[in-house]
Amino acid sequence: MMLRSLLFVPADSEKKLAKASSSPADALILDLEDSVAAENRAKARGLVREFLKTSHAPAVWVRINPLGSEDFIRDIESVTASKPAGFVVPKPDGPQTLDVIDAHLMTRETQAGLPHGSIKLLPVATETPTAVLSLQDYRSKPPRLAALTWGAEDLAAALGAATNRGDDGEFLLTYKIVRTLCLIAAKAADVPAIETLQADFRDSAGLERAARAAQREGFSGMLAIHPDQVETINAAFTPSQADVAHARRVVQAFAGGAGVASLDGKMLDQPHLKQAKQVIALAETIADQKITASP
Repeated sequence: MMLRSLLFVPADSEKKLAKASSSPADALILDLEDSVAAENRAKARGLVREFLKTSHAPAVWVRINPLGSEDFIRDIESVTASKPAGFVVPKPDGPQTLDVIDAHLMTRETQAGLPHGSIKLLPVATETPTAVLSLQDYRSKPPRLAALTWGAEDLAAALGAATNRGDDGEFLLTYKIVRTLCLIAAKAADVPAIETLQADFRDSAGLERAARAAQREGFSGMLAIHPDQVETINAAFTPSQADVAHARRVVQAFAGGAGVASLDGKMLDQPHLKQAKQVIALAETIADQKITASP
């Protein structure tokens, strides 16, 4: 599953859902939580079900309401049988939350005639202080875990912070630490790490900087809050032709089976080979998806 760009779409907006259906995003996240007023959630669930019947998007996820809220059960009972790719889980206190959701989903999958585990989970894993302290527990990979992402807005509110960014627009130290811990937790669980969203969708230069920095650090993709952000994010997480060509040369340098090799006067060892193979695999996955999506 390729997750370079994941676009949030308010699930109660027919106009935004219609526009999202042609988005180049790798995944859509139909939101039943923060962007939908409580009185509109019943309508939004119906629109989600209809969208899932007709969508040709590569993957459609649904952000449900938090475990323990009045809308949680309503969300999964209403949407599970429509077979979304998975649920984005807000405000989990740790992987134990996914264990509880897994038990709920097993019952609903059985009722809908779906294989157990077919619906995956993507937690926003840093939205409470307890969640941050529980990040290391994801190394014992919970059921259905597809990726980890992080968020700073709810965490800032929980911490009583006036803001999560400094005067320069960059995240303050607390949130940089949380971001790094989320990245490491994802890698410990052997799942992709997804960078959080940039709320200022008009700042295209800032978005490109953030996306490319995330890619360099090891994130596999990024959340998008506006359709105009998707192309920039996709480009940042897509290897260039030069990247792929260099990666193929690195692999060729190891063709004789040696543990180390040299290329252009530089010594290479196994981490370089692993990185090169990852670049080639990602480029091939992107090419395959383009072919599948072609009419």
